[in-house]
Amino acid sequence: MAHLGVGIGWRPEIADAVERLPGLDWVEVVAENICPGHLPASLLRLRERGVRVVPHGVSLGLGGAHRPDPEKLAALGERAVALGAPLVTEHIAFVRTTTPAPVLEAGHLLPVPRTRDALDVLCENVRIAQDALPVPLALENIAALISWPGEEMTEGQFLSELVERTGVRLLIDVANLHTNRVNRGEDPAAVLDAIPLEALAYVHVAGGFERDGVWHDTHAHPVPDVVLDVLAQLRRRVDPPGVLLERDDDFPPGGELAGELEAIRNVLTPAGPRPSASRPAPPRNSAAEATPGAASDAARTRVGLVQAALLSALVAGTPVPEGFDRQRVGVQSRALAAKRAAVVAKVAPELPGILGGEKAYREAFLAYARNRPMTGGYRRDALDFAEHLLIRDLPADPADRRRLTAWWEERAGTRPPRRIVRWARALVGRAA
Repeated sequence: MAHLGVGIGWRPEIADAVERLPGLDWVEVVAENICPGHLPASLLRLRERGVRVVPHGVSLGLGGAHRPDPEKLAALGERAVALGAPLVTEHIAFVRTTTPAPVLEAGHLLPVPRTRDALDVLCENVRIAQDALPVPLALENIAALISWPGEEMTEGQFLSELVERTGVRLLIDVANLHTNRVNRGEDPAAVLDAIPLEALAYVHVAGGFERDGVWHDTHAHPVPDVVLDVLAQLRRRVDPPGVLLERDDDFPPGGELAGELEAIRNVLTPAGPRPSASRPAPPRNSAAEATPGAASDAARTRVGLVQAALLSALVAGTPVPEGFDRQRVGVQSRALAAKRAAVVAKVAPELPGILGGEKAYREAFLAYARNRPMTGGYRRDALDFAEHLLIRDLPADPADRRRLTAWWEERAGTRPPRRIVRWARALVGRAA
């Protein structure tokens, strides 16, 4: 595995600060946020200095019941080539459901049930992705607020068998291990003892906070000592090829980022000899070739049904499936809606201004999203939200309504519904 060193997640908001960070070895960029033919100038300058860039995908949903989208795989591969990346990374998660129809989008990473069916589906999806990508793939363990009922494996067992069957590398997020300790009662040490650390590609470190017994993995707070302690536990077992600081919001000055990177380096360089993994990771398909059969259609159907039931409860207000903690599902549902509102405000920054400020925008969007799941991505969601308001003759101020109409018309490429159509739709909505 390539030695990466200590790095940081590159974000446009901190691009200048990242370029000035001392001793920076590499950066990670959200793959979906860049265009291979128009790379940001900051990333190009970093590459010219010899700083490696790794694309980190968030939308494949390899843990979903459906097979990976060939277009999404091709796009991820294009970004790896454009950046000269030594590998690409994604998540052990599902992000959407396709069966039964309609498609539901979570807008977030949701945990995969640790069952034989789900593992069979994940392994086949990983092998499809590996065959399509031009560089090695590593997968990240995710943070979760909720636990699946009836799980058949621990996190360590699930990850270990995934590696054995596919040869995929692991991206271990120690902040997520701590999150799952608080939220799901899972011991980070037990996970680290069980997984094949020789397959480790690199490590994520991030901040968060605890409130009312729930750890919120925000990536918008300083890295706390409890997360650095988990990094130290990992460091006592293996010398990680790379460690990366993630920060996605509420960005501090460059000096604070540099201080967090220095704290990470201090954990990685304790006194005494540095441990190292004694065995190479298995060849990519050696174990997979010995594993009979692919995931059956029946297994995909079963996984699809349980994932659709959970996601529908989270984003469409349907009943919580049997066996889930209803309070935690409610917390997760509110978190998904809040994130959805925040991302829509980023892709359509004019909307809060048109609607009278952040508070008014947020209230209007959360009311819209309560029983209207996202089905076509955040940009489509912004247009649907605007149309939803116009159908109801909102905003109340005529001037604001004209501004929203013009905004919608410019981006939708058509005229908004006529008043009679809006009334009819509103009546149908109230009847439903």
